[in-house]
Amino acid sequence: MWRAYSDMREANYKDSDKYFHARGNYDAAQRGPGGAWAAKVISDAREGSQRFTDLFRHGDSGHGVADSRADQAANEWGRSGKDPNHFRPAGLPDKY
Repeated sequence: MWRAYSDMREANYKDSDKYFHARGNYDAAQRGPGGAWAAKVISDAREGSQRFTDLFRHGDSGHGVADSRADQAANEWGRSGKDPNHFRPAGLPDKY
């Protein structure tokens, strides 16, 4: 998961967030049941903490809820073993 996060930061590529979510979870799940479990725990904690901090930034406006749900869908896609390239944006360099 760390590699996908690092690559996402390095790429800094528009609309690539869901791809890197799916790829990180996919990579972790390929390491076995423990990897899939760890990916779920980390992903849930990350999305939960973002939602919590959004309350302080934006009030209870619902800001970020749809994006968080989309991130979680990409996380589950990757953890289930489906190809993360489903979320790959056009033009993302082959390096990623």
